[in-house]
Amino acid sequence: MLSPGVLLGNRYRLDERIASGGMGDVWRGTDQVLGRTVAVKSLLPALLDEPGFAERFRGEARTMATINHPGVVDVYDFGNDQQIAFLVMEYVEGDALSATLNRVGRLTPARTMALMAQAADALHAAHEKGIVHRDVKPGNLLVRPNGTLVLTDFGIARSDLVGQLTAAGSVLGTASYISPEQATGGVATPASDVYALGVVAYQCLAGRRPFEGDNPLEIAMRHVREAPRPLPADIPPQVRAVVERALAKDPAARWPSAAALAGVARQLKVVLSQQVRAAGQASPVSAAPSSPAAPAARAQVRPPTAVARPPAAAPQQSR
Repeated sequence: MLSPGVLLGNRYRLDERIASGGMGDVWRGTDQVLGRTVAVKSLLPALLDEPGFAERFRGEARTMATINHPGVVDVYDFGNDQQIAFLVMEYVEGDALSATLNRVGRLTPARTMALMAQAADALHAAHEKGIVHRDVKPGNLLVRPNGTLVLTDFGIARSDLVGQLTAAGSVLGTASYISPEQATGGVATPASDVYALGVVAYQCLAGRRPFEGDNPLEIAMRHVREAPRPLPADIPPQVRAVVERALAKDPAARWPSAAALAGVARQLKVVLSQQVRAAGQASPVSAAPSSPAAPAARAQVRPPTAVARPPAAAPQQSR
């Protein structure tokens, strides 16, 4: 059992457990050679005895190390010590988007589009390397205090390195954000990540996920068979259209790439922020610069109509 003060690889001191998941724990730690704070992800010891888990964990290190993008968490090291496999990563100061949503309920359309543009840019960088994330959700999107976003946790990513370790037909994504094709055992593609990011955008705007249920299977099947509930009436039509296209059941009907989604989301963020300033209000995104623009398909976006006040029954938006 790992505890604060444990030294892994004769180099990385574990300071504080900051997250736990199905595969292991994430610790804030200290690299005692370089004197910097790092994040250390450890694999549960019991999983090392199961065929495939150790290789998939090692594959995560290789997968993430191939991506060089400011919106993707950096990987520093991988090792084994005391029968513990561990991954050493960049420590990101900030909160998971899930924590922000739990605290404030909803985000404004402008802030949502700013975050979606950054997340889509990061996904595009992964897709260019042949990597599909497969588990895009608010808990894997970390937002720094300055508003920049970092995509993390490629633990179930599929790439040429680790794809063969995922059994055919297995459903590995979190049910609330899973694409219809993944829910039915199909192969995850970049379009699957676009769908999941559409679910995240929907949740940011509505304060709820598009599908709920009593168990993961029920939720997954609703992604396949049902249309999501309409977004709140105060969401501008052009923002609504961006999210609805990302949530198309048919992968071919979604945005053609994460880069295309990033481009249109970035345009909308600018238009919405200009409208708010013109109305004499504070900008919804005080410090959320877009990440470097990825090559994006041209997307014509007409200025959306003014954002109406949310109905009394809707959760309050965070600016």
